[in-house]
Amino acid sequence: MSRQKVEFTNAEGHTLAGALELPDSGNPKAFALFAHCFTCGKDVIAATRIARTLADQGIAVLRFDFTGLGSSEGDFANTTFSSNVSDLEAAAKFLGEEHQAPALLIGHSLGGAAVLAVARRLKSVQAVVTIAAPASPKHVEHLFADQACDIRQEGRAPVTIAGRTFELGAELLEDLNNWPLEETVGALRKPLLIFHSPVDQVVNVDEAAKIFQAAKHPKSFVSLEDADHLLSDQSDAEYVAFTLAAWASRYLKLEPIRAQSHDRPSVESGEVLITEQDARFLRGLYTADHQWQADEPKDKGGSNQGPTPYDLLLMSLGACTSMTLRMYINHKKLPVDNLEVRLRHERVHAEDCQECETKDGMISKIHRELHYDGSLSDEQHQRLLDIADKCPVHKTLTGEIRIHTTNTALAP
Repeated sequence: MSRQKVEFTNAEGHTLAGALELPDSGNPKAFALFAHCFTCGKDVIAATRIARTLADQGIAVLRFDFTGLGSSEGDFANTTFSSNVSDLEAAAKFLGEEHQAPALLIGHSLGGAAVLAVARRLKSVQAVVTIAAPASPKHVEHLFADQACDIRQEGRAPVTIAGRTFELGAELLEDLNNWPLEETVGALRKPLLIFHSPVDQVVNVDEAAKIFQAAKHPKSFVSLEDADHLLSDQSDAEYVAFTLAAWASRYLKLEPIRAQSHDRPSVESGEVLITEQDARFLRGLYTADHQWQADEPKDKGGSNQGPTPYDLLLMSLGACTSMTLRMYINHKKLPVDNLEVRLRHERVHAEDCQECETKDGMISKIHRELHYDGSLSDEQHQRLLDIADKCPVHKTLTGEIRIHTTNTALAP
């Protein structure tokens, strides 16, 4: 999976910022357009995780910030539900001109209402998916009901939603009444998949029932048991993405989504496996029981989805140091709490290192700091420094190392 930053212009001339998630193959099976929730943004957890998982399944996904949100231009206070629908049309136009028109629309919360509203206007769309969506855009008013009078009287007013403050305009309130979405859903005539949690505290599951009843077949409903409105649990977002991909394959005429044996490589106890996750620096790290990722920062050409190799090296030394010290502290019953190990790596000139045997060229230098709470004697403090040097990883790094490399190439 790879990501491209994209920009396009909406009907008002504002530049909207987006992220296009692409499968590693570089040849997407289809393109999807994702509409985020009210006052959220393209980088909200649900949008990011679902887009990435779909890209891994071969479906490219464009997620973008609506006008006035995130990195997109414009004043959010001047936006309306109609402007959101217009932004979606602009995004679809961009995909059609630069890549391929979207065959799949996905909308989260109010974004779900927006994709229902715009679906009939986009001929390329073959299927629609909503996640925690209201049956009517007007439903969003309950989030700022106490400020509605101020907004109407003053023309705009600040409101606080999910701990963040935004200015909303009176045009938004008026516009919300102009979208009889249940009628729109009834005339959709496109396959529809509805995800909703029965314990959603923001948009009641009854809203999903209204959408389902208004829609014509083919339509499907999936209950997201115990999920919150924002799908903040990674497993919920991934479940939505995998279920969505399997469902969409039927209507987008794609090859069925099948479980891939390389999703979790087989690794023997005592060894680690490193795999390529993209054609640049993103790597999968596997042990027999665990998995992680390594990457490089964006300014180095990576996507910054994991620690760098040197970060991992320092973490290995730091973790080993902390474990070794804790074993000693517990054994000696020392009054030490809140032990922390902080490390930093740098390359320095050998001639500047008085205690080093190498005198020419550059050498690696690791700075290791121990931080802890505890009333110890000078001798005990010094003993902890000595014990830190006895950590097995420290001994490995400072001892003689031989790395034996072999290769196995598969014939094409």
